[in-house]
Amino acid sequence: MPEKLISAAIDGPVGAGKSSIARTAAKRLGFIYVDTGALYRAVGLYCHRSGADMSSPADIASRLPEIKPEIRLCDGVQHIYLNGEDVSEEIRLPEISMAASAVSAVPEVRTALLDMQRKIAAENNVIMDGRDIGTVVLPDAQVKIFLTAAPEIRAKRRYDELCAKGVQTTFEEVLADLNKRDYDDSHRAVAPLKQAEDAVLADTSGLDFEQSCELVCRIIKEKL
Repeated sequence: MPEKLISAAIDGPVGAGKSSIARTAAKRLGFIYVDTGALYRAVGLYCHRSGADMSSPADIASRLPEIKPEIRLCDGVQHIYLNGEDVSEEIRLPEISMAASAVSAVPEVRTALLDMQRKIAAENNVIMDGRDIGTVVLPDAQVKIFLTAAPEIRAKRRYDELCAKGVQTTFEEVLADLNKRDYDDSHRAVAPLKQAEDAVLADTSGLDFEQSCELVCRIIKEKL
């Protein structure tokens, strides 16, 4: 009898540290880490580059046949490719974050990426993070976590991250973008950001990175 595969779904708002915490937890637990937000960012990047009308779902959907996002593991590190190009760094720019939020509200985009995400989970022990993993993508995941922190703390973390990469911005701009994304993500018609009924709430407002990773690992181990 083959060992049952384990899926851990981590949802939460922008800037909650989902990607970095989930990546670290996956490494410690020997799971595959899947950053679903990166897939939406790749679609957003393509639409941004090609001059799509980001307020037009029809325009965005019409470009899907031209877009081939991929997750590849290179020496154990996840890289995001767009039509064969490694765009792992470019998709993290602030303007692409906003583009990702726009395309993620388009039903056709979510449908196109859904099968890819579920296929990875069906074949591996995974920690998958995003906005609707526990509610839509992996509703039967054995572990569900809603990871969050106060808006000001999330904005400060994101601001420090961008400054470290040399991106010119201000804390006020980052906070404004974060608040807009929170509103857009939680009010979109399709798969809005919300805590699954059976998810464990993990608020990292008063925790540093190591403490946050330990919290997530503990929650996952307790559920297994």
